Amino acid sequence: MLVLGIETATKTGGVALVGEKGVIAEYTSNIEVTHSERLMANVDRLLKDTRISLADVEGLAVSIGPGSFTGLRIGIATIKGLVLATGKPVAAVPTLAALAWNLPHSAHPVSPLLDAKKKEVYAGVYRHGPAGIETILPEAVLPLAELASRFNEPLVFTGEGAGLFRSELQALFGQRAFFAPVSAMVPSAASVAEMGRMKLVAGERADVDALAPLYIRRPEAEVAWEKKQRSR
Repeated sequence: MLVLGIETATKTGGVALVGEKGVIAEYTSNIEVTHSERLMANVDRLLKDTRISLADVEGLAVSIGPGSFTGLRIGIATIKGLVLATGKPVAAVPTLAALAWNLPHSAHPVSPLLDAKKKEVYAGVYRHGPAGIETILPEAVLPLAELASRFNEPLVFTGEGAGLFRSELQALFGQRAFFAPVSAMVPSAASVAEMGRMKLVAGERADVDALAPLYIRRPEAEVAWEKKQRSR
């Protein structure tokens, strides 16, 4: 099965094609251009460069969050448009799990971190096992100190939050803190496509009508609107 994967959960976005023999092509960029400006241009470029038409793609996969509210909406809206146009099946891939997928040979559990603002992080903890990736801590939003209080074992940190809060993590975890290489800390559309392909081959398809971002924390605009309504 040939799968097109889309990753837009953070500023680092990308698209990738993955087939039975592995990654065919992947484009990743971390630039000051919104996903709405670059996403479909990159999909078009990917298909042209690989000489593969959208009709030849057999499945779609999308990173669903947590992450940037705007980025996630753009990625999911694009996938819904592609499903509407092609009728292809789609798989929903949690962003933190896809980040952990980048480190399959880690001797310790992997904890992907993304900045959630308000001195908190989006965090999860995963372990690679014979059956694939296992979830130890499901996606959550919490302070770093709470993460440290839950885990006494070594963790391998990855994601933009690992770089942003490296000194704090070292202070909290000491010698139990390990860090992924910089190249493995960014979200990968190829990881999204590969995990999505596994889901689709196993018959696990997302309901495109119900497909929505995994925000974990409610959007600030929604919270502000409710406060405004209550104050009237």
